[in-house]
Amino acid sequence: MAKAVRVRIWGLVHGVSFRASMVRMASDNGVRGWVRNLPDGSVEAFLEGDERKVQKMVEWARVGPARARVDRIEVEATSPRNHRDFRIHG
Repeated sequence: MAKAVRVRIWGLVHGVSFRASMVRMASDNGVRGWVRNLPDGSVEAFLEGDERKVQKMVEWARVGPARARVDRIEVEATSPRNHRDFRIHG
């Protein structure tokens, strides 16, 4: 079953390869969508795909790559948009 979520992550998430790591994780898991840095220092991502795989990505985002420090995460269910791949946006 297809699932889509918008995720917002706060903490030390800029300058630690968060976006590039998320692209790799999403590609490895067959999750589509995008990730971007926001001006307030947070990261926003749109994840869509198989429900279990999307949930795996959300769990990964709670920790992030080795140099990151995630202080807070918000997950909001949304409608799939049929992205073809996963990439860094903006």
